[in-house]
Formats: sequence, structure tokens, C-alpha cells
Amino acid sequence: MQNRFFLLLFLALLLSACAQVPDQKGYHYEYFNLNAMAKTDIDMVADTHVKQTIKHLRLLAIKLYKRNPREWKKTNLKSREAAVARIFKQPFPTVNGKSSVDSIRLAFNEQYQGDRVLAYVSGLASMLTLSYNGKSQFYLFDSLDAQKVYNGARNIEVASWLLQTKRKQNGELFLLSSGKGLSATNRSYDRLFGKLIGQQDLLALVIATKNHRTIKNVFQSAARFVFLPV
Repeated sequence: MQNRFFLLLFLALLLSACAQVPDQKGYHYEYFNLNAMAKTDIDMVADTHVKQTIKHLRLLAIKLYKRNPREWKKTNLKSREAAVARIFKQPFPTVNGKSSVDSIRLAFNEQYQGDRVLAYVSGLASMLTLSYNGKSQFYLFDSLDAQKVYNGARNIEVASWLLQTKRKQNGELFLLSSGKGLSATNRSYDRLFGKLIGQQDLLALVIATKNHRTIKNVFQSAARFVFLPV
């Protein structure tokens, strides 16, 4: 018990410290972050993955607000940039008390009159955070579930399908995204979702390989796309 206490104390010091290490000539100093000593290679891969995921989700929010300016204008915020910043405050905001897939569904609810981009992107972000066990940084004693990460990728596919196909009773799309331009269809949304899905699948594979686990693959038809548990 005492040994465990000292181990935890040592790790706490590592996580809160940053040391100066002299270079080979002994004249200059470079900062060495001791946080890295408390991380495995998988932890650092997961950290990078989360940062890239947030980067792509932020770009998605920007693109959706540009195509659907009426959404951020429903709020009291003064600019599109302020609306994007609101989404990525930590923790990710709930919308009408809903988060994760419930918030995504809210974006396509005819009765909901609020900011649909907020509900959609914040729902995606909080859903993916759940697939990482609620964490955004990972250390030695943290673990990830490959199946949950894999299910998160499938949920991105469902969310993408809803964005492109879900319409109001009057036939209008709830949110404009990959509409046809003057000369060709805008495929930038497809590429963005492809990156999000690919990154999530790759992380799931890395975790499964490390833990010697098998991922249960789920194949869904477009006729009955459903969100999976994370």
C-alpha cells in the first residue's frame, strides 16, 4: 500500500512538472515536458487523434454555419466565430439538456427551433468523447475500448447520412451541406467525414491490436441506419 502511494505521488509530480534539460554543449536549455514520461506510445497516438478530431469538427461547424447562417443568427451571439467558439467550450455544451446522439437527433427534430448546427456538432463531439471514456488526454493507467471507438466511427456515418438526407415536412433539408454547385457537387463534406471516420477506425484497430481483442464489425443498410452504444 505504501509503495503504491509513493508511485502515485511520483506520477503526480511528473504530470505537474516541466524540467529544463541542458543541450549537448551545456550552454542552452531546452524544455522537456515530463508529462510524456507518464504516457505510452498508444496514449500519445490517442492524444493526437483527439486533437485532429476536434480540428475536423471545428472545420465542420465553420462550413455548416457558412451554408446555414440563419442557425447562428438564432442566438444572441454577434458573429459566426463566436457561435463556433461556443460549441468547443469544455465540456461540450448540452442542447435542451441533450448530448451525444440525442443532441444529433435534436438537430433533425421539426419541433426544435434552436441552433441546429450547435445541436449537431456538439452532439458529435460529446458522442466521440464518450467513445474515449470521457477523456481528452491519456496516461499510463488509462484504457480505451476498441469496440466503443469503432462504434463511434459508425455513428459518424449515421450522422453524415442524416445531414445529407433528412428533410422537413415541406421537403427542405434541415441543414444544407453537400448541395450541387454551378458545375459540380461539393464533396468537401464527404472528405471531411471520411477523415473523421478513417481516424476513428484506425484508432480502434490500434487499440484492438494492442489489447489482443477482436472488434465486432457492424454493417448497416441505409434503410435502417441506427446509432450504436458508446
